[in-house]
Amino acid sequence: MEYVRFGQTGLKVSSLCLGTMGIGTSKWKGWVLDEEKSVPILKKALDVGINFFDMADWYSIGVNEQVVARTLLSLTDREKLVLATKAFYPMSDDPNDKGLSRKHLMASIDKSLKQMGTDYVDLYVIHAFDPETPIEETMCALHDIVKSGKARYIGASTMYSWQFAKMNHVADKNGWTRFVNMQCQYSLLYREEEREMMPYCQDEGIAVTTFSPLARGYLAGGGSAPRIAHDLYLDWFGDEIDQEIAKRVNEIAAKRGKTASQIAQAWVIGSGNSTVPIVGTESPEHVTAAIEAAAIELTAEERAFLEEPYRPRDMINDYNPVRRPRALSKV
Repeated sequence: MEYVRFGQTGLKVSSLCLGTMGIGTSKWKGWVLDEEKSVPILKKALDVGINFFDMADWYSIGVNEQVVARTLLSLTDREKLVLATKAFYPMSDDPNDKGLSRKHLMASIDKSLKQMGTDYVDLYVIHAFDPETPIEETMCALHDIVKSGKARYIGASTMYSWQFAKMNHVADKNGWTRFVNMQCQYSLLYREEEREMMPYCQDEGIAVTTFSPLARGYLAGGGSAPRIAHDLYLDWFGDEIDQEIAKRVNEIAAKRGKTASQIAQAWVIGSGNSTVPIVGTESPEHVTAAIEAAAIELTAEERAFLEEPYRPRDMINDYNPVRRPRALSKV
């Protein structure tokens, strides 16, 4: 396993991050693995040298943090781990138990730390932009969380580039802690972040972590992956162009003797746009497959073949299940 510098910080992280949305309890979502099946995956990740693990309080409504962090801490020293978690989404029906207000962020970090069994996280990420809370309030609260020692760094996810830039500007103007990371969706079926977000992050020296390299599982199973089959509201993909790209992924996979998942992951890993790709797994074998995917070097011709059918589509800037990103017409 190789280790890379996380943006302009001094932090070193494994070149792959294990995404853990699928770890916690199946009572939350049917495709999520319960603790018994999750532990072998976490052990395998440590065995291959992964030290970077991405969680969120919203995943399995807290059970994710309990299972992931407590398992890892039982297997290795805290100092050897880079633990990230997130906050924003509703955790209950309480009107204050969501968003990026000072009240919610302060309560959320304390609750997450208690659930994880540690006194700090390495990276604290806001899961989305909150239009109902002043940016100054959010950035000041995040700064205080860092200064209190409860988080080493802060990051953001799932928002427009102008929102992210404005939040960093507010931090700079007030001498507060700025974001060192942007976590965004990125795959052969969703490349909109190439337009503004990724160039902005490159210019600012901000580390980019990318999730959903398989487009919510579509590129792994052509629309029949367990996650899409169970959660139809996440079926954002599947029009004729998506089908063509998936077909091309399978063609290269067949020629290479690899799986479609590995080719889709290899495209993201080799794009140069992702500092650290986040990979999700359903078994220890999937961890091994992701490591193998990182070693695949697609040729320029193969990359062009995979990319050619793509067209602009609506931005995904939230998790609204009613909203399906619409393909925009080619010019």
